[in-house]
Formats: sequence, C-alpha cells, structure tokens
Amino acid sequence: MSKVALNQYLVAPLVIALSLSIVGCSEPESAKTTQAAQRSVQAQISQIQPAEVTATTATTGSVVALESVRVASRLMGYIKDIAVVEGQSVKAGQRLFSIDPLDIEGAVDQARLGLRQAEDAMKDAKADFERFENLYKDEVVSRQQFEKMKLNYDMAVTRSAQAKAGLGTAQGQMRYATVTSPINGVVTQKLANQGDIAAPGHPVLMVENQARLQVQTAVSESLYKNIQIGQSVMVEIDGQEKAVAGKVASLSPAADPMTHTYTIKLDVAAPALKSGAFARVLFPTGARSILALPVEAVLERAGITGVFVVDAQNVAQYRMVRTGRAEDGRVEVLSGLNPGERVVTGNAQAVNNGDKVTG
Repeated sequence: MSKVALNQYLVAPLVIALSLSIVGCSEPESAKTTQAAQRSVQAQISQIQPAEVTATTATTGSVVALESVRVASRLMGYIKDIAVVEGQSVKAGQRLFSIDPLDIEGAVDQARLGLRQAEDAMKDAKADFERFENLYKDEVVSRQQFEKMKLNYDMAVTRSAQAKAGLGTAQGQMRYATVTSPINGVVTQKLANQGDIAAPGHPVLMVENQARLQVQTAVSESLYKNIQIGQSVMVEIDGQEKAVAGKVASLSPAADPMTHTYTIKLDVAAPALKSGAFARVLFPTGARSILALPVEAVLERAGITGVFVVDAQNVAQYRMVRTGRAEDGRVEVLSGLNPGERVVTGNAQAVNNGDKVTG
C-alpha cells in the first residue's frame, strides 16, 4: 500500500470520530439553549366544567310604534305643498300638507248657484200654491188643480233642501283640502312630493307616536302555545349594547294564513329605541349544558379565534375554538374544548405558545 493511500485510510476514521464527538457535544448544548429560551408567565388557570343555562329559541322581529298612522288625503287633487319633513315632531291638529283647492272651489260655486236657483224656484212654487189655495177656497179651481200646485211646492222645497245640503257638502270638502296630523308624533316617512296627485287610500306621510314602542315578532304554533301575556323575555336590539328585558303585551289570536305564524308584541324598556330597528327575541324553551369562558380568555391570533390550553406540565398551547353567544362577560364555546381541560383565563394576552404558565 502506498503512503498516500495509507494516510487516507488513517484520516477517514479520524474525521468520522471527530464529527461524532462534535454532534455528541452539540445536542446537550442545544437542549440547554431550548430549555433556557422557554418563558415562564404568570397567569390565571381555570378548569372548565359544563354549566346549566336557559335554552332559548330566537325569532327575528323589529321595533314598531304602538300608534302609527298612514296619513292620506280624503280628496283627489294635486299636492299644493308639504309643510313637514322626515324626522320632524308634530302635534295633533298641526297642518301636514294641502291639496290644490281649485276644483273644490269650483264645486262650491256650482253648489251655491244651484241653491240660489232652487230657492227662487221654491219662491215661485210657494206663490202659485198660495194663489191656488185661495182660488180653491173660492171654488174657482178644482181640487185636482190645487193638489197639483201643492205637489209642485213640496217638490220645490225638497229641491231647495237638497241644494242647501249639496252646498254644505262642497264647503265641507274645502276643510279636507288642508290635512292635519291626527296624533302627536314624528314624521317617519314621506311617500309623495309636492305636485304629485293625492287620492283617497294613498298615503302621503307616515306619522308615529314614538313615546311608546314595542317589539313585534312572529312565532310558530309550537312556540306560541307556551307563551303567556306578561311573560318576561330577553330581547336583543340593534343599537343596544346588551339584551334588554321585554314583557309580552299582546298575542295574536289567529295565525297568518300565508306564513302560519302568530304575531306577538312585547313592551320593552330601553333608552333611545328607534322604530324599525332589527330585533331578536329569545324565548326560553328549557335548559341546556354549555361550556363557557370569560370573554378575556378568548383571543384572536393571526386571524384565528382560540384559547390557551395548559397541559399537565403547565405548558400553554394555543388551540382554535368556535364561539357562540356572549352574555354577562362570558362567551359560550361551541367546539374545540372538552370538559375538565385547563384554560388560561387571566392575563391570556401575555401568554405565547409554548410558555410555561404559573398560577
């Protein structure tokens, strides 16, 4: 064997041995570094257990005014002007809009002329009747002629009365040319504009009394049969931070023939309610078992909702969960956790994955 080959033969085992020595020395050092890097964080740990809560069935509804009026004209004609705007408060009897009275004024003039003609005809008929009455007494005319004059006079009196009533009706129509608010309230909607043609049965404005508002919802028959007047029910309303207490005020005695649901109205006591706001009515239907955590225990990391679960060695691991309704500072966990597991419930924001948690 040559000297070069011998050297290669001796060097190769030396290199392998040195490499093994380096690896053997480096593994403990790496482990020491990892162990040194593990943080220790002080946080509150709680073992989660199932809790009994009231089971509810939610139905959708809206806030409605107890007193709401669709204001329309009793006359057909052009809307001359609208004196109010949406959101304006109005009093009962306050003018809302006016109808152009030109056609009504013409009808009044015609009725007045008809009355004048009827009264003149009645005067003539009365004069003929009185003359024929005297002639009949003197036996100058026959009873038949007298009766005819009397009938003409009676008909003239009737026509005069009809003409007078027609004038009163025409003048009364003038009163309807000015439309006033029937209630104290707020103009919530304008359904026509100046220059549009108003007609009976076609609303121009909506006026609501917002001093008393209710929540209206519709329920199925299975739910309806367990609801009673005066029953307390929690209601979630858009614009309200928390669910508010409601009380069943009225129950529809008959179902809607199209939807087969029953209308229910609830009185609610909540500040700054707005008519038309969306509402969810939570009718109690029994009890159920849930897992719930303090709201502060649920985090959002990298767009993932989760909690820190602590194992037997007190090491925290971030786990994704699916949450449900939040109420009174606690949130329901629908999936991702099991009863008996330990979860970081205090100072969770300071914890990172892999930290050792000390209570």
